[in-house]
Amino acid sequence: MTLDYVDVLIVGAGLSGVGAGVHLSKACPGKSYAILEGREAMGGTWDIFRYPGIRSDSDMHTLGYSFKPWREAKSIADGPSILKYVRETARDYGVERHVRYNHKVVSAAWSSQTATWTVRAQRTDTGETVSLTCNVLLMCAGYYSYAGGFSPAFKGAERFKGQIVHPQKWPEDLDYAGKQVVVIGSGATAVTLIPAMAQKAARVTMLQRSPSYVFSRPDKDAIANFLRKILPESWAYALTRWKNVAMQGAVYRKSRTDPAKVKATLIDAVRKQMGPDYDVETHFTPRYNPWDQRLCLVPNADLFEAIRQGKAQVVTDHIDTFTETGILLQSGQTLEADIVVSATGLNMVMLGEMEFSLDGAPVTFSDTWTYKGMMYSGVPNLISTFGYINASWTLRADLTSEYVCRLVNHLDRTGTRVATPTLRADEHAMPARPWIEDFSSGYMARTMDRLPKQGDRAPWINPQDYQRDKIMIRKGVVDDGVLVFSNPPTAAKASPPMLQAAE
Repeated sequence: MTLDYVDVLIVGAGLSGVGAGVHLSKACPGKSYAILEGREAMGGTWDIFRYPGIRSDSDMHTLGYSFKPWREAKSIADGPSILKYVRETARDYGVERHVRYNHKVVSAAWSSQTATWTVRAQRTDTGETVSLTCNVLLMCAGYYSYAGGFSPAFKGAERFKGQIVHPQKWPEDLDYAGKQVVVIGSGATAVTLIPAMAQKAARVTMLQRSPSYVFSRPDKDAIANFLRKILPESWAYALTRWKNVAMQGAVYRKSRTDPAKVKATLIDAVRKQMGPDYDVETHFTPRYNPWDQRLCLVPNADLFEAIRQGKAQVVTDHIDTFTETGILLQSGQTLEADIVVSATGLNMVMLGEMEFSLDGAPVTFSDTWTYKGMMYSGVPNLISTFGYINASWTLRADLTSEYVCRLVNHLDRTGTRVATPTLRADEHAMPARPWIEDFSSGYMARTMDRLPKQGDRAPWINPQDYQRDKIMIRKGVVDDGVLVFSNPPTAAKASPPMLQAAE
């Protein structure tokens, strides 16, 4: 069987994968690449999620690509606008022609003899199994399972005569006009859904076991829009991006050094929105410190407005059981419902739920150490994109793509084909830390034992700090003595195993 060969194979045609394609085409113009996408459309998260009000919770001046200015007035953008931006980027930079849709990747096998990954994919449209080989494999498949979101087993759910839906599988024909809706959850999805659904529903109830930190800001960045009027577009975008990165970083650092003050500021802001008679202590005062979980953005205070107008309410309690007509709470209160939305989170997965092997031996990533938060000890030529939990995803995705280009060009320049992160003698005894520290969100906690370990020194760290990452990833030398460069055993085996190149 003749296999397609590309220098770099990208898995996933979402925000990260499209950006990676642009970086490769600009920085490595002589290298071939392909993007495998398991679905029939481009866009990843921004094409999958279709629930009412779907939007970013990061500003588009940092969630947008470094190389493509965000031109719309709203910096907190809705899902369709972000999807349009991703697809426009793919079209403008010629990435579209490199994407192979309906290719659900199931496994990747590394051969030391040929210095190639053989990636096997299932065609979701024809059922055919296809394989491609590459020298460098870049995973841009995101961090959650496309098969479905996380939904607890609710007692008595089978008795409920209404409809239970998860935001990841939103029915296109769901009619909630004039209906009683209960949204279970208090995270970013819940605070987005509730004000959007409240515009048509009879009433929407946010049912939470415990509160999250919720803060409001305008969906338009007045400074950004002013700068666009007086400066060249690229300058205005770069300045706004710098401003927003600096502000995000300052808030996060303050949350770590003085959490009590940040907490008081956030809670006081909610009190000003809700008035002196509202029970902010019960419904909007979390039991954890700010940024132990991600803060929930409420653009233009829309959630608070919906509650003030009586279109929405917050109930803080625990579910006892579903009934035929709603939910019985442990307090004895009953919430009547026609529709229940289980906004209970995602199922986090490792590297697109693929199977990986090195020369026939399966890879257990929890036994590896993370290299700069992108690669894995002992695993050659594999890079993965994972954004920030405390800032915009694309800030990290851009850095990762830049690094891939530097690595590919270094391999080319030095005549080597293999780059393997390798622990030095004194690093085997490093104390192991979780891949992401001090972050208690359920989707992370449920999966942390499957992720690689983090050490106590660079480059075996995943700092979740954009400023540190810029130094470590963008400025750090590629040949750092930890990334070991080599070639296959013989020159003959070093050649790609096929000549049919994929575009």
